[in-house]
Amino acid sequence: MYAVTLDGYGGPEVMSWAQVDDLPAPGPGEVAIEVLAAGVNRADVMQRYGFYPPPAGASDILGLEVSGVVDEVGDGVRDFRPGDVVCALLAGGGYAERVNVPATQVLPVPDGVSPTAAAALPEAAATVWSNLVMTAGLRSGQTLLIHGGGSGIGTHAIQVGRALGARVAVTAGSQFKLDRCRELGATTLINYREQDFVTVMSKEYSGADVILDIMGAGYLRRNVEALAEGGDLTIIGLQDGAVAEINLGVMLSKRASVHVTNLRRRPEQGRGSKAEIITELRRHVWPLIADGSVVPVVAAEVPIADVAQAHPLLDSAETVGKVVLTMP
Repeated sequence: MYAVTLDGYGGPEVMSWAQVDDLPAPGPGEVAIEVLAAGVNRADVMQRYGFYPPPAGASDILGLEVSGVVDEVGDGVRDFRPGDVVCALLAGGGYAERVNVPATQVLPVPDGVSPTAAAALPEAAATVWSNLVMTAGLRSGQTLLIHGGGSGIGTHAIQVGRALGARVAVTAGSQFKLDRCRELGATTLINYREQDFVTVMSKEYSGADVILDIMGAGYLRRNVEALAEGGDLTIIGLQDGAVAEINLGVMLSKRASVHVTNLRRRPEQGRGSKAEIITELRRHVWPLIADGSVVPVVAAEVPIADVAQAHPLLDSAETVGKVVLTMP
């Protein structure tokens, strides 16, 4: 089969579409998927640089989400059969023609969504729901602040927050991205190059009940300041550093909580597992997608042989939403 291989670590040029060893048949509880499309995520870029190795036992091929057609099922699989059109959350291996994945991490493509666009859903949906709802308990009437509103995670989080009845604020670095965030349902638009989000959130809402943060250390102090009383900060990325001091006095006075979570290294089964998250998505998020309340936002579809052109799009001022790689 063919897959994206890495010639060392570094820039996009280290990636190439090349022939690799065929995968074995799916094991017990696994599904083999012939891949139609694969989502591109920030984690793929970090792995390409050598900063985010796959968990033990996972494929070292890039790619954390795919859509495709079930080709074969392993022993014990009852929910899927060959020919089903599905999408799946992976620990790795998505940039390939074929992937084996636990059946508990596979979902049917939602009604009304094309198989290609469905590749943009599993990682964003699992990240957003597990952090905003399962961890922070976001509910109707609360205020949600999303950093990086124009990203794949951000565009999905805006829609989920709106569908849950929350007030949604976002930060982004251009008016173009902020305008698109408004179209998706954000009501407070903060250009971080020109405005201080702490000041805006304090004036408009007396702080945020939930903050979804991709930046990490560089934003930690201001994120805590921007929280409302009893607020929850969920950190899912470290784009601005991993080490910072925190003022426990401020947190104590607000009765605030800080959660730092990771999706890729969660266990397959059990409490807080990928299987639990996928079950939640099927029960709560897939109906929102089916009725049009939440839609996958795809900024670009790139042939996988041109993968070196796809990764830089994550940092483009013109990219709002996900980048998807399509198979030949």
